[in-house]
Amino acid sequence: MSATEFEPLGGERKYEGKIATVSVERYRFADGAVVTREKISHPGAVGVLALDDQFLWLTRQPREVVGATASLEVPAGKLDVPGEEPLQAGKRELAEEIGKQASQWEEITSFWTSPGFTNERVWLYLATDLSDAGEGFEPDADERIEVVRWPLAELDRAIEQCEDSKSLIALLWLRSR
Repeated sequence: MSATEFEPLGGERKYEGKIATVSVERYRFADGAVVTREKISHPGAVGVLALDDQFLWLTRQPREVVGATASLEVPAGKLDVPGEEPLQAGKRELAEEIGKQASQWEEITSFWTSPGFTNERVWLYLATDLSDAGEGFEPDADERIEVVRWPLAELDRAIEQCEDSKSLIALLWLRSR
């Protein structure tokens, strides 16, 4: 066992909410040292970079926790349906948030949002060949989502206005292509 390898020893749940659980966890390293870490457990999330020939499809929505009244983001959501795979969640969120579906899907990447304290993982997908999703897809009742059709030619302006990490990763990925 190397100096950086460890084994989990268990922990104590301090709080359980709708989207996250807070616990204090203990780990033992190969040299015998035991450390304690605060951990926020999260089911994970998806983000969808939806685009057609001329436009990116983004959202603006309030993010009360950070004081943002109109956060510019890719359509996204939590993995909050039991047994639902990330790609299926991306398809559901695209329909719910912007009323679109896509016939072409490609996984861009997945990443830990902040591995020092949470196990939240986000999967990003590219969705193309868009069409209207049809009836039956609505944002959650407490969401206030504005659909934004953003010109692809103004991608750099979207990057400048965006402060959301998953969206920045998706937009910078698109610019690198």
